[in-house]
Amino acid sequence: MRVAAEVRGPIKEPYLVVHKENALGMLLRPGYMELGPRRSALRRTTFNAGEMGLCTPHSEQWIGTADMEHVIVNISDGALAAACDGAGGSVELHPQWKMTDARLSSLLAAVNSERVAGFPSGRLFLDSVEQALAAALVNGYAAPHRPVRKYRGGLSPARLRRVKEFVYAKMEDELSLSELAQSVGLSIAHFSEMFRKSTGETPHQFVLRVRVERAKEMLRSAESRVLDVAIACGFKTQQHFARVFRQLCGASPTVYRSEFLRYEPTEPSEGLLPDASPILPLLRRTNSEISRA
Repeated sequence: MRVAAEVRGPIKEPYLVVHKENALGMLLRPGYMELGPRRSALRRTTFNAGEMGLCTPHSEQWIGTADMEHVIVNISDGALAAACDGAGGSVELHPQWKMTDARLSSLLAAVNSERVAGFPSGRLFLDSVEQALAAALVNGYAAPHRPVRKYRGGLSPARLRRVKEFVYAKMEDELSLSELAQSVGLSIAHFSEMFRKSTGETPHQFVLRVRVERAKEMLRSAESRVLDVAIACGFKTQQHFARVFRQLCGASPTVYRSEFLRYEPTEPSEGLLPDASPILPLLRRTNSEISRA
């Protein structure tokens, strides 16, 4: 999935745009654009922040002067086909020059935040958002309507174990949604839904939690630098690692380590537990669901 931000302003002459891909754009601030089916039929359309437009292959429009800033994502044919898992054939969407959709806008807002931050969450996050966008588009804007296939139950214990083993083995690498699905022989759409039913988490959330748990183990030793821990656990930057760690554990990696080393008892004893209370919330804290890290 390609992501870009674009600013449009005044132009000298209107021009024709023929779209080649499925692209969804969302206004980042209020603005306007002159557009129409013909050069002689341009009309000014105003947009509020959060309103969107859906361009589809072979759709065309004339563009005039504008004052707008928007984020654009291209949805691949593969993602749309995966959302119709098992239905067969290509997916055709209805173009929408101005639209509102709470589900789509929240997903695009998450993508834009990721873009502004420099894409620290990596490919798995973008893969997961693209699949969610594709499912929403197929379910609401396909021509003719093509319902997204639903699956019952979750992954078998054996398949779930294989996924976890794959994540542990590839923790330092940039994981993709297709790799996780292939590890258990399922399509992307099938895997994503079954995995969430089995774990209560998206694959991206699960991978983040596994990486943080591994980081906690490494931080309990004074030898490794925080940056080395971040890289070893698959985080692109120390800043992203610190943000995710704080979100899941309630403290920064540095504070977690210092508190653990400060209160770690030399011998387990019930008599020492009251003195160790400041660190116990950090050691016992469990993961809460995250929509974006």
